[in-house]
Amino acid sequence: MTPRFLIIIGVVVALGGVLYLTSGRAPSSRGAPEAGTSAPVAPRPPRPGEVTEISFLYGTEKKDWVEAAAEAFQRKHPSIRLKLLGMGSLDAAQAILDGREKPTVWSPADSAVLRLLAADWATDTERGPLFASHGEEAPAPLVITPLVFVVWEDRAEVLKKASGGGTVSWKVLQKAVTSPQGWPAIGGRPEWGFVKLGHTDPTRSNSGLQTLLLATLEYYGKRAGLTVEDLLDPRYQDWMKALERGVTRFEPSTGTFMADMVRFGPSRYDIAVVYESLAISQLSHAQGRWGDLRVYYPSLTLWSDHPAAVLQADWVTPSQREAALEWLRYLRSRPVQERALAFGFRPADPTVPVKTQDPANPFTRLASHGVSVDVPPVAEVPQPSVVRELLALWTRVLASR
Repeated sequence: MTPRFLIIIGVVVALGGVLYLTSGRAPSSRGAPEAGTSAPVAPRPPRPGEVTEISFLYGTEKKDWVEAAAEAFQRKHPSIRLKLLGMGSLDAAQAILDGREKPTVWSPADSAVLRLLAADWATDTERGPLFASHGEEAPAPLVITPLVFVVWEDRAEVLKKASGGGTVSWKVLQKAVTSPQGWPAIGGRPEWGFVKLGHTDPTRSNSGLQTLLLATLEYYGKRAGLTVEDLLDPRYQDWMKALERGVTRFEPSTGTFMADMVRFGPSRYDIAVVYESLAISQLSHAQGRWGDLRVYYPSLTLWSDHPAAVLQADWVTPSQREAALEWLRYLRSRPVQERALAFGFRPADPTVPVKTQDPANPFTRLASHGVSVDVPPVAEVPQPSVVRELLALWTRVLASR
């Protein structure tokens, strides 16, 4: 080989060695954060064909509306895979607290349950808040619905007459379910037997918890300001325990419970406490089966506002957060809010009217069965500490047979 050729080979080898040694080094530190600091992590734009999966844990009361919305959403957003999981609100709260469920977004039936979980989560100060306090990720309603009585019409007429007004009273209902004479004690027919009241398990279902709250507030003649001291009064406890003895079974799901009322008629339940939305969805199935089933609004009610929030948890990635916000924007869009009416819900968007000219609108179509656009005064949900004590009282005292 000539000396010139050897020199060329040497230069090539040297350049290759430099490239090899520098290929594994970190990129230039120009513009990088100083030692001990970290740069903010921006959501990475999805690559073509990439799919982000998010999970939506929601109260089963809005199952039909959610599933219909999800089907349309998936067609419009193929880059987002939506995993739906319906669960009773209180069961879901406990599952998140225990780590058995790790959703991207949670939507219980009521803000009271959401506040309970937030308070329990905050006992571990190292985890930080579970929900944002403001912005798109913070809890905000999706749809709303009040709590109502659903009663077979002939039974309702007796209860209204005994109450001395145009609605059903908790005090008269308590008297009816506790009497050994059954329906004849308040003017009903002997063949109706005992008064059969139905509501869900308040430790698992939000409607059951709201039932306890409304009965308690009527007992004290309050609209707000319920205290732990109120719950410890022995006279109140005796009154509530007698009322709960009239409930033959405590179902975990409001939907299952309402379906049983329609399926088995007055032999199973004479009167039930459910969400207005659920009553609307079942009324047409009941008519002519066991008589007429009607909706009655108590003198004081509670809203289920179905809040939804993106969880501020370590299992939610930045890309999942962005996908979850897109899903919530879709649920709160005007067309989807208007569609909620067909499922018996009142839109959370105040610009969407409940009463419309559409003959299929259930708030118009079912007016003859007691469904009303106007609702009675709404009670104030007590502090989480009072709600927690009420649940403890029910478990230890009121539910005992």
